[in-house]
Amino acid sequence: MEKFFKLKENKTNVSTEVVAGATTFFAMSYILFVNPAILSASGMPFQAVFLATIIASVIGTLIMGLFANVPYAQAPGMGLNAFFTFTVVFGLGYSWQEALAMVFICGLINIFITITKIRKLIIRSIPEGMQHAIGGGIGIFVAYVGLKNANLINFSASAPDITGSVVENGEAVNVNINGGVVPALANFNNPAILLSVIGLVLMTILVVKNVRGAILIGIIGTTIIGVLMGVVDLGAIDWKANSLGNSIAELKVTFGAAFGPEGMQSLFSDSSKIPQVLMTIIAFSLSDTFDTIGTFIGTGRRTGIFTQEDEDALEDSNGFNTKMDRALFADAVATSIGAVFGTSNTTTFVESAAGIGAGGRTGLTSVVVAGFFLLSSFFSPIIAIVPAQATAPALILVGVMMMASFKDINWTSLEDAVPAFFASIFMGLCYSISYGIAAGFIFFAIVKVVKGKANEVSPVLWIVNLLFILNFIILAFLG
Repeated sequence: MEKFFKLKENKTNVSTEVVAGATTFFAMSYILFVNPAILSASGMPFQAVFLATIIASVIGTLIMGLFANVPYAQAPGMGLNAFFTFTVVFGLGYSWQEALAMVFICGLINIFITITKIRKLIIRSIPEGMQHAIGGGIGIFVAYVGLKNANLINFSASAPDITGSVVENGEAVNVNINGGVVPALANFNNPAILLSVIGLVLMTILVVKNVRGAILIGIIGTTIIGVLMGVVDLGAIDWKANSLGNSIAELKVTFGAAFGPEGMQSLFSDSSKIPQVLMTIIAFSLSDTFDTIGTFIGTGRRTGIFTQEDEDALEDSNGFNTKMDRALFADAVATSIGAVFGTSNTTTFVESAAGIGAGGRTGLTSVVVAGFFLLSSFFSPIIAIVPAQATAPALILVGVMMMASFKDINWTSLEDAVPAFFASIFMGLCYSISYGIAAGFIFFAIVKVVKGKANEVSPVLWIVNLLFILNFIILAFLG
């Protein structure tokens, strides 16, 4: 194990990696229940998506750990699953089988741009200041996710601001508020919010005191306190409804559906829709690619997971000689694998930052995460009792740690500050790493042109900016 994962070389050990893996899993375990909830709204069987989520996460994360030897976990991405259901299926009218076919093709495109070094060229073209902004911006994004999951922020909107909604089984599952939403601090008048505060205080104390495994201990401790407070209901465990046998039976519906008569075979049957199909696949690919690149840059640079050798090799390496090469390939392969089993884009999870914050530095962390995902297929009802109030504080504190990247940005120079600001703020407020990167890239180009330094914007960034703008235009027409 020492030789395979190079633990000493990466200044870690088995126990640290195990704790890191457990921390990452519990920080991202919500995807096991949120992903099926979102995708099942499109007509997919809930338990089938649940099992497909586990399979895609296990395979993708194992490839990341065993092939790339980096501490990143993979699972179907948030935002991408919402795009799958609410835009592609509800908005554009495609079947969920056709949407899966698009996701599969997206994975093939990502494999292609990884093998041909296009992904690495994109990373290489990102200026150092923007890389620091992406790292800090992901910190804002992760912390915001934590605050939202903890319900420490309330959102309100007046009736005139609501212009439309998607209703499923009598309930609104997607509502357009057109910017009229007003955030506010929640009232501390219910046990769930109080548990979030207790968990945040407990975890902060443990982290500040440098207690080993502080984040994982905080998650477990908060869950136990939640049981005592009545927030976590042990009586709600339902072994039968969430049984593995039931999930396997439903998986037969989604497995290979992307290639069936209602999937790939019908996707290109209408020639008039082919341009729209291709643009939708590109939209999938752009979001997936930049979520991954942002996560790698934001978490790997400061911690040394990707060394200077890895960064230098982006320019001239061939094959899979570096960890970055292998990590990018692992991420690309996972999307197509997930589509085969029946889930939306599988991507590198930003919650991996929680395990990295707990000391994870090698692929052993990823293997541990994959092991937990595998076990969850048998014990999903038990894992489900870990409340959001227990994992949210972990995300908030990891966000705090990641925002240290901002110190390396020259904020006194508007030439550096403007693109850095838009990249970091848009990540949180738009709830999307890729949109934040898009905003940063576009303003970086604008600032350089205004300053007469257009030659400092690489050709790759000009192409990426054009694709982002095209993507926004397409989404405007689709919306």
